[in-house]
Amino acid sequence: MTPPETMSGVYLTGHGGPDKLEWREDIPVPRPGSGEVLVRVLAAGVNNTDINTREGWYSADVTGATGELQDGVEDGGWSGALDFPLIQGGDLCGEVVALGKGVSAVAMGMRVICPINQPRPTDDNPVGFEALGSEFDGAFAQYCVVPEGDLFDVSDAPLSDVELAAIPCAFGTAAGLLDRAGVATGQSVLITGASGGVGLAAVQLATALGAEVTGVSSAPKAECVRDAGAVAVIGREDVPPADTFHAVIDLVAGPGWGAVIDALRPGGHYAVAGALPGRWWRRICGASICGTSRSTAAPSSPARSLPGWSKWCGKGR
Repeated sequence: MTPPETMSGVYLTGHGGPDKLEWREDIPVPRPGSGEVLVRVLAAGVNNTDINTREGWYSADVTGATGELQDGVEDGGWSGALDFPLIQGGDLCGEVVALGKGVSAVAMGMRVICPINQPRPTDDNPVGFEALGSEFDGAFAQYCVVPEGDLFDVSDAPLSDVELAAIPCAFGTAAGLLDRAGVATGQSVLITGASGGVGLAAVQLATALGAEVTGVSSAPKAECVRDAGAVAVIGREDVPPADTFHAVIDLVAGPGWGAVIDALRPGGHYAVAGALPGRWWRRICGASICGTSRSTAAPSSPARSLPGWSKWCGKGR
């Protein structure tokens, strides 16, 4: 098919509330450059990170929670200041409809997904990345351009387009945390925030890896966490048993953070994501966690964990 000249989509015109979102029907369809692919969006997911990006929550100047808007934020994207107008949307399932020069790893008509965070290491920042829908336009439009190396073929997956589009952010983050924490068969794992998107994904993936999962959740959502594979669920106000878990996947932090650290066995691993505003987590992790005998901090969605779960998608797991 020949892509049209214009498309419909949602522009983010600046940091702030929902009034910064603008529906447009005259957005130019992007053209893939060398090594890039034009993807027709079949389905897109919405995540907290889309709200956080709109509000500028990733700025180092922000210390409040999501929803606590602050004026004057200028560097509110994952990697700093954003170029507006921006098309958000980090969860993508789409069809390849045009190939840029030199593309050979993907084919026309292929159904694809991609991680929300694309690795872009530099000498100064070996763990640098760009986020789809933040540093470059994402899936909240009919088409988007993605580098071919960031795409994964899910043409044969038995899952629907909508189901596949719900996977990258939540399951990619969970897979990254489990990978960094070294979760393996036979280990005991504590997962806070277990009833949320990333939490349920972590419960499912850890269970699939052969770990024994204890989830932390409110009582009304406990059954959902058990259905996802947890062998036990404790309440949010309960103190987890000390010196018990090989790994803690923490999606909450907050006042109970100390007890969660105490729940680790000596030599256990701690991985955290989405629990702290701005870049405070980097400061706390650098000062208090990294390099200790108990724990390891982990940013979300390392690319090395994604090929594995994309293959699971293809098998309908």
